Amino acid sequence: MNAAVKHPLEPLTGSEVQLAVTILKDAGKVTLTTRFVSVSLKEPDKTFVHGFQGTSAFPREAFAVLFDNATNSCYETALSLTDRKLLSWTHIPGVQPTMTADEQVECEQAVLASPEFKAALRKQYGIDDTALVMVDIWSAGNYGSEEDRTRRLARPLCFLRSDPTDNGYAKPIEGLRPVVDLNLMKVIRVEEYGHWPLPPQQANYAADRVPNQRADIKPLEIVQPDGPSFEVNGYQVRWQKWSFVIGFNAREGLTLNHLCYNDNGKQRSVLYRASLSEMVVPYGDPAPQQARKNAFDAGEYGLGYCANSLELGCDCLGLIKYFDGHLVTSRGQPLTIKNAVCMHEEDFGILWKHTDRRLADKPEVRRSRRLVISSIATVENYEYGFFWYLYQDGNIQFEIKLTGILSLAALPPGEKSPYGTLIAPQLYAPYHQHFFNVRLDLDIDGAANSVYQVDVVADALGPKNPFENAFSAQARLLETEKNARANLNLETARTWKIVNPNVLNAVGEPVGYKFFPGDNCFPYASKNAWWRKRAGFVDHHVWITPFLAEERHAAGDYPNQSQGGDGLPKWTAQDRPIADTDVVLWYTFGHTHLPRPEDYPVMPTAYIGFMLKPNGFFNQNPANDVPPAAKKSGEKKGCCGG
Repeated sequence: MNAAVKHPLEPLTGSEVQLAVTILKDAGKVTLTTRFVSVSLKEPDKTFVHGFQGTSAFPREAFAVLFDNATNSCYETALSLTDRKLLSWTHIPGVQPTMTADEQVECEQAVLASPEFKAALRKQYGIDDTALVMVDIWSAGNYGSEEDRTRRLARPLCFLRSDPTDNGYAKPIEGLRPVVDLNLMKVIRVEEYGHWPLPPQQANYAADRVPNQRADIKPLEIVQPDGPSFEVNGYQVRWQKWSFVIGFNAREGLTLNHLCYNDNGKQRSVLYRASLSEMVVPYGDPAPQQARKNAFDAGEYGLGYCANSLELGCDCLGLIKYFDGHLVTSRGQPLTIKNAVCMHEEDFGILWKHTDRRLADKPEVRRSRRLVISSIATVENYEYGFFWYLYQDGNIQFEIKLTGILSLAALPPGEKSPYGTLIAPQLYAPYHQHFFNVRLDLDIDGAANSVYQVDVVADALGPKNPFENAFSAQARLLETEKNARANLNLETARTWKIVNPNVLNAVGEPVGYKFFPGDNCFPYASKNAWWRKRAGFVDHHVWITPFLAEERHAAGDYPNQSQGGDGLPKWTAQDRPIADTDVVLWYTFGHTHLPRPEDYPVMPTAYIGFMLKPNGFFNQNPANDVPPAAKKSGEKKGCCGG
């Protein structure tokens, strides 16, 4: 790689973010009441990126979202960083952009200082001092009221620590919910639902508060004496035959860009851009304190802003390369999240093996190695790990790891709830679901692709099926957006194949990749539930749209306090043609969480995701050329092949 050349899709540097802030200030667009919601790369056209040779300079542009608390107004702007000028300035009426990290901190301070909240806390719990109260901001949603449409609101949940460092989530203040106007940064009322005593037990998880830790764990070392197999230039990566660009922004967090495979010297495109477009966590408890709990963690909080600074030996293990995330505070100050993205290699068991009994002393086996690109976000009580895996056989995997702390609720002594699991005396974890939507902009050997829905069906009984054992795979070309809306079907082992009809493989078939879904679920809330109106992307597991750069987020650009109907349902209602064109596959996948006592006080990781596998993209197993692993001393000769 030429270390001097930046790729057009590399995220903004810290200096570029600050240049964007300066341009906006110099243009008179920033006042004392202006908040910077986000500043990110304005990506160039696809045609430019596909034609980029890496030999010359190119213009850099930024896209910013700003919000004026004084006028309750949102603005979008495009900027030329190269020419240092404003390209556009657009007012977006009637929307509430993502809550900023600063607002989360200020909201907590506003609640703790509120006379109304202090009075309610004293009345219900006899507590005068708020020093040990924890306030999680929680989005307000939209439930059809005038207030939901006209004010920038938050509906925090509150908890009480027993001391400054214990697990406050163990003691929810169940009967009180303050409502905060974020423009005024003031509590406008405290909703009181009754009195629930604080649960009596503590439940700590920090290492310095957990006694009798295990003493039988021996060290496990991962070493690469010759260094890693990847090459890095800025945010550009080459590993084995893969090349790609790491992206990072305030809303989506980690993205993968311009993913290509070097096939015998030919650079072949597979995936132009992959991102988590939106997610929502709806709760299934109708109790007054719990019923409004649903969080659109990308559109309401910003996964990039919630990203952790990862640490060697804890979050990532091995020989690690880190990438920083360059963002901005809501007041325009630089905000760098060190080590926001982690990349490393790891052994993944057997890649392939065969033993010919006639050559019993020489089995052939290859070890699988995969490249891991990951980022972890903390959204108040929950952690979400986002992991992309690249494999030597051309597979691409995405996995979300769910951990952190359950959102808990209090109960009177001796009671249980039919809508949650009792996990400690007077403490229960409400049932809930996590829905994610991933946007996959696929460019299989070029932009013009088609998608087939593939179902496995048993053949009809009759003379052509005398042993009644026949089944076949039936592929249906998806020609329009409405035709493509679909859900998983376990009975037919349903998958989706993305092909380039203009490029044929060695057997005369279109080259392609197949999409394999993993674990999934359906929403249990009615379609009339307010959160479902705003999260229409959960209505189907798979959506296909023609590529438009501005169609980026499954629930629309501004789901915070939205009235619903935006995003995928609105776009696909146009029923645009999608065959032999530049297509985007959107996948919605969910996890239904019925908590266990073993999920407390901190939840062991749960896993959910999907796989993309080459299907006719290569002429044969692309991992056939992986060399045997080095033999260890004392092993039988030939045990690894070669």
